Amino acid sequence: MSEEILVNVTPRETRVAVVENGMLQELHIERGWSRGVVGNIYKGKVQRVMPGMQAAFVEVGLERAAFLHANDVLRPGRVEDLAVEEPGAPAVSARPVPPAPTQATPPIGELLRDGQDIVVQVVKDPIGTKGARLTTQISIPSRYLVLLPQSKVIGVSARIEDEAERARLKALVGELAAASGHGYIVRTNAEGQPAEALAEDVAYLARVWALVERNAATARVGSCIYEDLTLPMRAVRDLMRRDVEKVKVDSRETCERLKTFAAQYMPGLDEKIEHYTGVRPVFDLYGVEDEIGRALEKEVPLKSGGYLVIDQTEAMTTVDVNTGSFLGQRNLEETVYRTNLEAAQAVARQLRLRNLGGIIIIDFIDMTDPEHRRQVLRTLEKSLLRDHAKTTVYDFSPLGLVEMTRKRTVESLERQLSETCHECGGRGMLKTAETVTYEVFREVVRAVRQFDAERLLVIASPKVVARITEEESAAVAELEEFLGKTIRFQADAQYLQEQFDVVLL
Repeated sequence: MSEEILVNVTPRETRVAVVENGMLQELHIERGWSRGVVGNIYKGKVQRVMPGMQAAFVEVGLERAAFLHANDVLRPGRVEDLAVEEPGAPAVSARPVPPAPTQATPPIGELLRDGQDIVVQVVKDPIGTKGARLTTQISIPSRYLVLLPQSKVIGVSARIEDEAERARLKALVGELAAASGHGYIVRTNAEGQPAEALAEDVAYLARVWALVERNAATARVGSCIYEDLTLPMRAVRDLMRRDVEKVKVDSRETCERLKTFAAQYMPGLDEKIEHYTGVRPVFDLYGVEDEIGRALEKEVPLKSGGYLVIDQTEAMTTVDVNTGSFLGQRNLEETVYRTNLEAAQAVARQLRLRNLGGIIIIDFIDMTDPEHRRQVLRTLEKSLLRDHAKTTVYDFSPLGLVEMTRKRTVESLERQLSETCHECGGRGMLKTAETVTYEVFREVVRAVRQFDAERLLVIASPKVVARITEEESAAVAELEEFLGKTIRFQADAQYLQEQFDVVLL
């Protein structure tokens, strides 16, 4: 599989695209005034403990107070409860796995108190009206390892499947960790790396943690004491693998910084980073701009003639699969099966491209053959394996729906690039000009009965005024006769279709 990483840098925005076999798979965006805060460590103050929610709101200097749940508060003597999961590592399961039994979480009031100073890390960006999600279980990633400074756990990424290699890495890191007294997660990128490379990462993380501890002791409340790398640096750190063919950067300055960074932490891979000097923008060359535009549409066409309809709501994302113009070659069941197989691959790509998270419901076309259902589910799971976000897929429900979850840490692509429609307020629908016309008539009657005026002026959108003065002119005459008042209408292009004002003269 051919994979390339494209980095587009402008003064106020940086974008990173992951292209596999010529198709856009992931898009990451960072804007100068709205950088994500996931991974940042803050010195905060507990603003309010909420016993009823088993949580607390913490002031960390962001626009809104952040949220800290009792389950995310590290308790002395409970370091073994820390999750040993590589940040961003893909994990797919087709069945729910029951959690391991743990001791009940103490009441939040026993863990935190109002006004308490606390060091926290952001695990989820502010999304919509919700503040950032926090944890006190600090983790700091490097190229090959993730430092767990409050733990002694040594974990290995589940993506490293070779048992001998897992044992080698665990033993190596265990020896290196003995001196530091900290825990570590061995990342997927560490597979095949020598002891020297891992030792360099341990030393680097030790320096970072020492700096965090110094900053935590001296910084004022509400200040950031550790900030994650910029988007291009994170992309190289987290996405750069030996099977990546090229990293093309359209900024010479950024390219040089990435080369220096890679040479220090990824010897040999820095040669894959190159400065793109073409006249045509790099995103245009690979068709990325067109793909971004299509990723904001609700409908996704399939090559067979079928299509997906993706709806993102506050509670969940729904995906509806339709056969469209695909007629198939044999019979209806075979047509449905082929469409669903193609849709399963397309859904996995769209979730990754659009960065959709939370609860996702997929409504595949109904299939009567149980084997067809199993194959569609298997195709979906296989297609999700390259996703860096953790996903869990459940079996078909009695209603024929596939429920799944995808870990969400930042806003979806749609919510990063779009805003709620000013005209419809996010409903996706507008009242018709006819509906607004009758609302105008009712408001006129209400105004005349409440206030004393000889004449009335109605100001509305051009479309509504045109309908009233043309198609509803007889109704206006009847209304004037009924009320004994003169009504004048004025079109104003600044008014949206649902807006109008009744002015008494």
